[in-house]
Amino acid sequence: MSINLESLSTKELSELISKANLRKKVLAKRKPANQVKAAVAKFLKSTGWTFDELYGRAGAPKAATPAAEKQPRKTTKGRSLGKVAPKYRNPANAKETWTGRGKQPRWLAAETAKGRKLDEFLIK
Repeated sequence: MSINLESLSTKELSELISKANLRKKVLAKRKPANQVKAAVAKFLKSTGWTFDELYGRAGAPKAATPAAEKQPRKTTKGRSLGKVAPKYRNPANAKETWTGRGKQPRWLAAETAKGRKLDEFLIK
């Protein structure tokens, strides 16, 4: 979070300082995180549980269930869709092509901005 202090009035600066002091008091009353972690671990051990059993290990793969395996994938994010033949070619430079997937290349965006149609660049 970034606050431009130069643009704040005297009243706004005073309010910000008072809010910061209140927040500082709240944080000072809290116990350090390592003490809280130790207390939680001790409590879980006394009850016979581990943190991993209750919440799962962070970053560990989850066990696959039969119901989860049968559900179709809803998104293509992170999945390769395979290669596709180019559909459009730059007439000024034949090496520059575009498949029609993703963002338009700069050369094509510039030409369409000039008023040319996308169909003019189709590879036949």
